[in-house]
Amino acid sequence: MTILALEFSSGQRSVAVANGNSVLSEAVETGGRNTAAFGMIERVLAEAKIEREQIDAIAVGLGPGSYTGIRSAIAIAQGWQLARKIKLLGVSSAEAIAAQAQSEKIFGDVNVVVDAQRGEIYLARYEISEEAVKEIGPLRIANPLDCGDMSPLSKRGHVRALQNIFIGPEATKWFPAGKVIFPRAAAVARLAAGRSDFISSEKLEPIYLRETSFVKAVRPKTAI
Repeated sequence: MTILALEFSSGQRSVAVANGNSVLSEAVETGGRNTAAFGMIERVLAEAKIEREQIDAIAVGLGPGSYTGIRSAIAIAQGWQLARKIKLLGVSSAEAIAAQAQSEKIFGDVNVVVDAQRGEIYLARYEISEEAVKEIGPLRIANPLDCGDMSPLSKRGHVRALQNIFIGPEATKWFPAGKVIFPRAAAVARLAAGRSDFISSEKLEPIYLRETSFVKAVRPKTAI
């Protein structure tokens, strides 16, 4: 299966083409919303010598992360499916970070952290070996102050430190001993290669754990 992978959930955006587990080409740019997404797509297709008609599926990194970036990637995937009737897959960007760490030979239990705004972080734990990436702590929203004395911001000495390394696009913002690792489209493609849980375009949604803060206005009473 030939996969086009889009990962726009962080300040480093990337696009990749893969045939099964083999990544044929990847483009990585830092520029956020100013990144020319379609230019990156054309570049990786040309480098991989793949025509648009040969793409069987698109895999999208669904975050957590930049809501605008994720929505942009989803819109591209939805438009492509509408035009060419291809398959779609959503991949956790937190898992993609862990998979990228595996490719960088980081093994053991790791804590993936992503900025959740409001002074909080998204936190997920993975066990990484040469053979597999296994989630051992589901994604949740956490206060970095509660992550133990590995945090320079921690004022709670009695809190037992979370062991092992912290990784993520801005990991060192909260944990100086952590390692900056971005989710990469190549990792998204490899994760998608082993899956068959394809979804319809309308079901592609960003991973966002907060409850909506939108409150519907009460309709004013009509005078009688």
